[in-house]
Amino acid sequence: LKGRDLWVLVLGRFPTHHKIGIPEFKYVANMHGDETVGREILLHLIEFLVTSYRRDPVITRLLNNTRIHIMPTMNPDGFEATEVADCYYTRGRYNKNGEDLNRNFPDAFENNNASIQPETRAVMDWIKNETFVLSANLHGGALVASYTFDNGNSVTGSLQGYSKSPDDDVFIHLAKTYSFNHASMHKGTGCDNRQSFPQGITNGYSWYQLEGGMQDYNYVWGQCFEITLELSCCKYPPADELEKFWRDNKVALIEYIKQVHLGVKGQVTDKNGNPIPNAIVEAKGRPHVCPYRTNKHGEYFLLLLPGTYVINATVPGFQSMLKTVEIRDNTGNFSALKQDFSFSEVSMRSGAASCPKTPLYQELERASAAVKPTLHTLVLMTVMLVIFK
Repeated sequence: LKGRDLWVLVLGRFPTHHKIGIPEFKYVANMHGDETVGREILLHLIEFLVTSYRRDPVITRLLNNTRIHIMPTMNPDGFEATEVADCYYTRGRYNKNGEDLNRNFPDAFENNNASIQPETRAVMDWIKNETFVLSANLHGGALVASYTFDNGNSVTGSLQGYSKSPDDDVFIHLAKTYSFNHASMHKGTGCDNRQSFPQGITNGYSWYQLEGGMQDYNYVWGQCFEITLELSCCKYPPADELEKFWRDNKVALIEYIKQVHLGVKGQVTDKNGNPIPNAIVEAKGRPHVCPYRTNKHGEYFLLLLPGTYVINATVPGFQSMLKTVEIRDNTGNFSALKQDFSFSEVSMRSGAASCPKTPLYQELERASAAVKPTLHTLVLMTVMLVIFK
């Protein structure tokens, strides 16, 4: 980074700090410096939110109940380097060191041995310091909402050409929320004859495999559901088209933020009401490879579609606590269902637990391969097929 800061504007009733029960949301754009539409429409979004506050009842409630972080450009050097506007590709895609920031994060499936860039490190630290629940990463060069996983192995079903996360249903809903509220994305026509995306959405891996992507990193290590929004066929369109891009995306950008209030949230405390950080809280049947844990306030947020779930809270060394919850769509009320857990016999602060940055799904694949030797054969057959192609 050429001595530049990455600027984030935070909007909400309490913009300067996290408030218990209020979820954190983020939009990041211009990760590839020559993909400029996202950068511009996020500036429009900021203006729209601040001027609508106390005038528009929906925006007012949204800002009162959500803390919204907006980073218009993650790659200012790349943007500066893009001197000649081009619809397809320029050197400005990369940062000052010639690195692609969307191949630069730790990967959950394989060692990508990336030399972590300053921009990437800054975003990783940001994710670590906030309790982000939902996010979107704005790109250009296609028209589609793409969701986790971008990479995969046999454990996530990549042999079938789709890499499925435990929360696949939620990701499909999130991607459709954007595409169906966008002026034309849901039509799925893509940008040329080679691409068509039914309903304007795609599993990342199904589209093309990507190592070290930001959305998988958010989901695995940040406990944050992120999708990638490709917003324009032309990466760097003429300035006079920007107003139309804003109109096409305006409703979708707002409706997507509301989804941060899906599901269930709450606090895990001891008998004295003190928060228990690092307690594992997950919905039964959808374990994360890096278990989702409470923050320093003992808070958890789980994005779940309406339905009945069993929520499992585990404090190391104590019996798990199970609670059955009936989740409705509360996005219109701007608050997820509240479900707290109190461990009466425990008065403690559990030590910091962190997930290693090693390729976690690689370990899982090894374990399942040991149980099912046929997987080895399957992988071997796939490899041979690739060699003979």
